[in-house]
Amino acid sequence: MELCVDAERIAIARTCLDAAYDGSLSFPDIIVRLMGAGFEGYSVDYRRDAQTYYLPDGDTVELATPQIPGLVSEPFDSAKVEALVRWAQANDREYSYGAFCEKVKAAGCAGYLVSFVGRRVVYYGRTAETHVELFPQ
Repeated sequence: MELCVDAERIAIARTCLDAAYDGSLSFPDIIVRLMGAGFEGYSVDYRRDAQTYYLPDGDTVELATPQIPGLVSEPFDSAKVEALVRWAQANDREYSYGAFCEKVKAAGCAGYLVSFVGRRVVYYGRTAETHVELFPQ
């Protein structure tokens, strides 16, 4: 039975990852699905092209992400990262998650951590500088 649950969680994580890139689910919809599967958060690592989903018991699901062009810039531009988050939140018709990833890497973002429990996203640079976004109340 446990293998079935693990396979189901992996499938849900994969569906959410794919949906982010193809635009078929919004960020809030992705959060609802992941939380419903028991995940408490996930991280995106642009340097490894990987996304890791975390369960409260310490188990994880790690998936490869599409390779995003460009390197992570060394200076972390918190204002630019914040502007890109606002772009994503605005539902601009020009927005795509792939474009967001490419632009945020150019702004020095090496990755980010989403905490459902903490209701926040922490974007971080190569020098461990951060920008924190709280989930809307």
